Amino acid sequence: MEKSIGKFNKIYAMQLATIFIGFIIFGFSENIKGPAIPRIQFDFMLNESQLGTLLSLNALGYLIACSFTAYLTKIWGIKWVTVAAFASMAFSGILIFFSHHYAMFSASYFLMYIGNGMLEIGLAILSARIFVRNTGTMMNMTHGFYGLSSTVAPLIATGLMKVTIAGHTLDWRGMYLAMLMLSVIPILIAMFSTFPGDDISHEDRVPLKTLLRDRVLWLMVLVLTFGVVSELAVGGWLVNFLEKAYNWDTVNASGMLSIFFLCFALARLLLGPLTDRIGFVLSLIIFSGFSALCTFAAIAGGESVAFLFAASGIGIAMIYPTVMAFIAKRYPKGSDTAITFTVTMMGLGSVIGNYLIGGVTELVKHLVGENSPNSLLRGLQAGYGFIGLCAALCAITGIILYIHLSKRKEII
Repeated sequence: MEKSIGKFNKIYAMQLATIFIGFIIFGFSENIKGPAIPRIQFDFMLNESQLGTLLSLNALGYLIACSFTAYLTKIWGIKWVTVAAFASMAFSGILIFFSHHYAMFSASYFLMYIGNGMLEIGLAILSARIFVRNTGTMMNMTHGFYGLSSTVAPLIATGLMKVTIAGHTLDWRGMYLAMLMLSVIPILIAMFSTFPGDDISHEDRVPLKTLLRDRVLWLMVLVLTFGVVSELAVGGWLVNFLEKAYNWDTVNASGMLSIFFLCFALARLLLGPLTDRIGFVLSLIIFSGFSALCTFAAIAGGESVAFLFAASGIGIAMIYPTVMAFIAKRYPKGSDTAITFTVTMMGLGSVIGNYLIGGVTELVKHLVGENSPNSLLRGLQAGYGFIGLCAALCAITGIILYIHLSKRKEII
């Protein structure tokens, strides 16, 4: 009996290590781009619209990965899918390092997001299978490690880009190589671990057709899409906004992004139990609404209240893990399919969202007048305002979902 318990604890510890470290690496890969984007934009001479298109194409890679990862999971099992995700991220870091032409860089960056998409689905499925108790708390805690790594990612990225080795400055290419090669660590952990749920028969799984008839799932897709577009856009646009709108230097702008992710991480680590207590849907409404208010207030108040950009992280942090907890509870035998479908649809929204942020920025600049001294500021404010709008739409959709579930007495 003791040997069985010891073996179980060891397996569970390896599973937790894969999830926690996986989210740390995921946070790094997603959010080191903040300080790097202005340099990438300069090196390849991209305008804001082209930059938005680049981020959208990468989000498309993420979307494509989400669409085939569930199929690979059925064939290979979640273990080898996780290993493949980390391996593609490490390989993309090598390719980015040697990318001196825009075409190769775009392809390399695209591959990194393929790995991110595979990892996103893999970790979500694994978490749903393991955390059957205190689901909201555990989902938020594991995703909190994403927030922790995201907090330090911009500062680490800024520091690494200045590091000189043998007379060669790493710059953004070397920084990406160093950070993405950390993916080797969770690969080794996953290789020596086992993962639950791959032995569930297909007959016991809820088919996709059944899930698609559930209006709740479609509303949850909208909640997640608006929430995640708002969340991910901050990593790509906040540093750019502060540097160009308020003339902040890279260190201070990256510092504000780090404070955003600190609020983001602490919210997930500390407020997770609150979602279990007050309910998942009500939590989604409250937290996304708070994020929207902070974002709009930060834009309207100007540089003196820029800290509200960081405070918005408290609210938006709770959206993704709370949605995952909701899905795990509502669809216990169909969580794999429901998560894959929801995250895939969310990826499509991210493609559109990043493109619209860049497009809105350019459109408002044009409407104000390219020769006007305020054109860039107004354009950036409008583009970032779209991020706040997404958070507001997340809250509004949550209200619709809450009313629908209340009528059917299915509040979770």
